[in-house]
Amino acid sequence: MSKIIISGGNRIHGEIRVGGAKNSVLPILAATVLNGGTNIVHDIPNLLDVDIMEKILISLGCSVERENGTIVVNSKELNNYEIPETLVREMRSSIIFLGALLSRYGKVKISYPGGCEIGQRPIDLHLKSLREMGAKIEEKHGFLNCEAKELKGCEIQLDFPSVGATENIMLAAVFAKGTTIIRNAAREPEIIDLENFLNAMGGRVSGSGTATIRIEGVERLYDVEHNIIPDRIVAGTYLIATAITKGEIVLRNVIHEHLQSILYKLREAGCIVQIYNHSLKLIAPKDIKAIESIRTLPYPGYPTDMQAQMMSLMTLSDGITIVTENIFENRYKHANELIRMGANIKVDGRVAIIKGVPKLSGATVVAQDLRGGAALILAGLAAEGTTIIENIKHIERGYENIHQVLNSLGANVAKDSPTMV
Repeated sequence: MSKIIISGGNRIHGEIRVGGAKNSVLPILAATVLNGGTNIVHDIPNLLDVDIMEKILISLGCSVERENGTIVVNSKELNNYEIPETLVREMRSSIIFLGALLSRYGKVKISYPGGCEIGQRPIDLHLKSLREMGAKIEEKHGFLNCEAKELKGCEIQLDFPSVGATENIMLAAVFAKGTTIIRNAAREPEIIDLENFLNAMGGRVSGSGTATIRIEGVERLYDVEHNIIPDRIVAGTYLIATAITKGEIVLRNVIHEHLQSILYKLREAGCIVQIYNHSLKLIAPKDIKAIESIRTLPYPGYPTDMQAQMMSLMTLSDGITIVTENIFENRYKHANELIRMGANIKVDGRVAIIKGVPKLSGATVVAQDLRGGAALILAGLAAEGTTIIENIKHIERGYENIHQVLNSLGANVAKDSPTMV
């Protein structure tokens, strides 16, 4: 397995451009099966998750060309409705093909999804919603066999504003007969990006970014070209990399509104944040102030995907921080690894109490999920000595060439790949 090796102590300083959002790219790539034509999507990050989506699309009969951050998917020759189990188990987001394939093909066979083990992420809301639209779903031997001769628009009340369930309903409703209304819908920026993509190809979706989304079914869709929004979680991660090393950074290609909850907490920690047109500048404080409380919530609340990174920052703060994880119940696996580096963290269920320490020390640690792995990199940047992070395949699911980007900002990070025999 590949490793990341960090010689800590260097100050992050410089300017980078933030690329396309992983959590936008994945549902939009699933949506390319809908139009039976050409889909040109720009600002595609080079990530393992995108590689898996590409393989799934090819397995379904689509042609895929990818070069220099642009992907061209032609779904005219779609001829398969079974998604390979090996690919589904590698990435949870593959479940988004449920709605897309039901909409275009009328049937889909898929195994239960895999991905990071950060807690239970049941797909009951997805299945319940699709059944309400008229899909027949049989669960057997770990597989879902779904069929719908015709999906019908209806009103769906989500018990929780699930991002995946909201996206699956949107994709299923594009060709559904009549109007579909999603209440208590997820409000994440990536939902808005999916709406914009669907409407650009001829869909009739409105309300994304609010708790009520309306989709009027159409009879056909057209070729489309689209630019992915910037990745707010990648942006937040590099901002914290700067804060934890007491550096200074300029991020280009950002949407400030998407970062408000993160920027608010960074200002609480003593950072100076200057906002420009499509960029921002962060100047770190000499001493990191403790943030009294961090509670993860659905957007526009503080994102669960930034909880681990902020925990790393708080390990070096001047006081005590209480973190409450309200989204996933098993998202503190990074805490034990940070403790190996000298952090003072106590976890009790969904609550973690962090008491800041004067310094962290380099150690060998293991990335057990995507954002937790990123948190270990951040800790390694600030730690004294050398930090070795193993199992970095998780990190590569969500960060494009993170070692190269950090080195361009003054860090000392190496990627060690195993020697092939």
